[in-house]
Amino acid sequence: MRKSMITVGLVVAAVGSALTALPASAAVGDVPADCGTFTTAYKSNGQRTYYGYQNQATASEEYPGDTLPWVPSAQQQWGAAGDTDLFISSEIVTHPTDGYAYSLERRGERTNGVWKMTKNVATRIKSGFANTRILANGSYLYRVAGTALYRYTITYPNGVPTLSAPTTLASTAWDTVNTLTYERTEGTGSAQVDVLIGTKSNGQLKEWRINLATPTSITSTVLQTTGWASFTSLSSGYCQNHPNGRPLLAITAAGAASVYFDANATDKLGTDIKGGSLGSLGWTGKAYGQ
Repeated sequence: MRKSMITVGLVVAAVGSALTALPASAAVGDVPADCGTFTTAYKSNGQRTYYGYQNQATASEEYPGDTLPWVPSAQQQWGAAGDTDLFISSEIVTHPTDGYAYSLERRGERTNGVWKMTKNVATRIKSGFANTRILANGSYLYRVAGTALYRYTITYPNGVPTLSAPTTLASTAWDTVNTLTYERTEGTGSAQVDVLIGTKSNGQLKEWRINLATPTSITSTVLQTTGWASFTSLSSGYCQNHPNGRPLLAITAAGAASVYFDANATDKLGTDIKGGSLGSLGWTGKAYGQ
């Protein structure tokens, strides 16, 4: 199972009017026009914003009322639906200070070309999430806090998202991981793994394979050894006509973005990754890998 174009398509429907063509660049031009990848972020005032790259152009958008009274320390979407004039999003966010995970239910509707938030409700669902830096949603929910990596099972009794007790997968060295996002699930039976991609403080771009049956069995592959240390958000998208490839959108805390194309997402090699800088975002905020 791999990420699909569904979520990307919903975001494009919402922000399509905000597409901005970029100046010609050989590096950025290596990313095919059929590839799209988006991220979400919260600014310091609690305003949510979207930013992405599709059709070789950037896209950004904000909706009035799409705010929180605090900036989540981590965020992941775990369900979405909609069309050109409607989006429904179910998410998990973690509070920066109170130690709780929250279910965030959002709904937006467009009438006469104007988007309006009709639902934006955060509800506490579990304690024990203090110091959460990263969430990644795959076959399980993965969480990075301090030096450790955890996973949780998500269930929906009576339609309410519920998290299991945490399973500790690793207890050291995860404080050097800056970004982490779910890529795909591969393999079968006892060899089935979730593949996650991320960046480290030493500059590496890296993949981790977490065995679903024996989750403390984690293998990793360094795709590139340098150049990725400054990124605090990494998102992976989808290419309609290049299904074996993947676009990567990387954002720094200082408010700059870069986009890359990996021609073969499953070859465990980074030599075919090409791309470059998109320049300044025009805003700073806490961005979350998707």
